[in-house]
Amino acid sequence: MRTARDASRPIRRDIVRLAHAGLDTPTVRSETVPLLRRILPFDAIWWAVADPETLLFSQAFADGVPPAAGPLFLENELLHDDVNKFVTLARAPDPTSTLYAVTGGRPEASRRFREIIRPHRMGDELRIALRDGRHTWGFMCLHRDAGAPPFSGQERTSIRQLGPHLAAALRQSLLLSDAASGGSGAPGVLIITPALELLSVSASATALLSGVDEWLRSGVRAVFIGALTGQLLALERTAAPDSVAPRVRVQTRTGGWLTLSASRLPSSSSPEQIVVVIEFTRDEEMIPLLLATYALTAAEERVVGGVLAGGSSKEIAQALGITPLTVQQHLKRIFEKVNVHSRGELRSRLQAQRYRMPRR
Repeated sequence: MRTARDASRPIRRDIVRLAHAGLDTPTVRSETVPLLRRILPFDAIWWAVADPETLLFSQAFADGVPPAAGPLFLENELLHDDVNKFVTLARAPDPTSTLYAVTGGRPEASRRFREIIRPHRMGDELRIALRDGRHTWGFMCLHRDAGAPPFSGQERTSIRQLGPHLAAALRQSLLLSDAASGGSGAPGVLIITPALELLSVSASATALLSGVDEWLRSGVRAVFIGALTGQLLALERTAAPDSVAPRVRVQTRTGGWLTLSASRLPSSSSPEQIVVVIEFTRDEEMIPLLLATYALTAAEERVVGGVLAGGSSKEIAQALGITPLTVQQHLKRIFEKVNVHSRGELRSRLQAQRYRMPRR
């Protein structure tokens, strides 16, 4: 029997394709929102771009949210204690949550519901932090009217799967904007064809790639460019929500790292062109790569993430849904593998080593 999820699969593929089409943020939103409504019915939406370092909103879009409610939602988010705060979701193992789920079906336990949502005749809300790896590039909140059924677990799963792709779209849009500005420290840009023909290269791209041996030997036919392009083409064919965003990291001769991402050139007149953006890899993105060299388990890596975020054993346990005793057991094994004796030593070791990763 054909399920609702089966029926929505082509729409979800379209959303994933849009997310990696190299579009600017307003276009991503205008094209994506109607598609989202078809697989995840909602009556209002609020969608913001965020600074990944501070998690502060840099721009926002709203449709269907009562104008008088907007400032009240912002005040609630920044000034009051409440459930499902965006900053909490940005750091949680699961970046999604609904108002009804987190309150056990008692939304009146939320100050936001009592003071804003109910007075404006709104019902359940589904919130997500749009994360691309370890970084949050935006937030989204979907609202339903009072009397409408709350969001289901399947609907929450759908938006969770699409979240990394929507985050990648916001990130790519910002990178392209920075590259176009040509300012100091701007990302580099390559324009290529699917057949790996170089059409254009920015001065900053040339500078960034000048320290990569494979690029100096092979240019645009470097193996990492081919792999990145192939990943984008594969994503365009399948566009499954659980597919991986087209990104690759390469190491320079000095031991530093670059991150390359690919999308279609945002121009209807050049549908066969691909834009590759090159940037220095953020320090935080080196941690997972470094942890892999110590053969930590997935559970141990999550505990290390909590330690690096400054969490206590109790806070880490609550965030991961385990006991403080289990956290301590994980820490003991982590200390043995990394050859340290305390949390402070662990943080110092990882902070120092991320700047001098061994060459592969």
